[in-house]
Amino acid sequence: MKSYNVCLKDTVKTFTKRLFYSLFDCEHEEAHKEYLEKTFLKILSKLEINQGQEIWNSFKSELPEIRRKLDLDAIAFEKNDPASHSLDEIYMAYPGFHAISIYRLSHALYKLNVHILPRMMSEYIHGITGIDIHPGATIDESFYIDHGTGIVIGETSIIGKDVKIYQGVTLGGISVAKSLASIKRHPTIEDNVCIYANATILGGDIIIGANSIIGANVWITQSVPENSLVTYQTEIKIRPKKNGIR
Repeated sequence: MKSYNVCLKDTVKTFTKRLFYSLFDCEHEEAHKEYLEKTFLKILSKLEINQGQEIWNSFKSELPEIRRKLDLDAIAFEKNDPASHSLDEIYMAYPGFHAISIYRLSHALYKLNVHILPRMMSEYIHGITGIDIHPGATIDESFYIDHGTGIVIGETSIIGKDVKIYQGVTLGGISVAKSLASIKRHPTIEDNVCIYANATILGGDIIIGANSIIGANVWITQSVPENSLVTYQTEIKIRPKKNGIR
């Protein structure tokens, strides 16, 4: 019977937390840089991934660019959320920003053909925030998630600049057949699109055109042209309450 290194989940959890802290806290970065490298190499060794040092060096060189993108994400949060009071609040208290941060870190590893570790990182943050972003997704600058719980962004999703997504949104695939693993299964969201709560957008050939607004609760399986407004309408009746009805 094969043995699996499931205890790595705890190691990856601590590694991911310290990596996140080090990205924004210079003192923490200095204090834990040796731990991060040593632990990264240990994890890759346990996963039987070769050239760990080369991968770590490549990943480490990406960190300044990741930080630059995350600073733009934080500014997008401050600009779009009237409940925010400062950038400090976003960096320290916003689950959406936390999820995006771990996504950008895990995505950099995914691009280096490291797959299990990024998935473990994304599942760690998924458990904390309820936001499920596959590390294979491609997400451009100034990405904003409001509330966030229940968001699902699939592996082959492509998201442009200045996109806003609210809670419960799914960017998914129509079919989950294993034979489709090598093709694009999830939608493309172009620049400056806003997707409101609980919208579901399915299919790899689906494109939501730039500057469009996708209303709450819609189900989309066809492309949407640029500058569109897509809404779901239902009849709501308001009538006087009868005696005895609570």
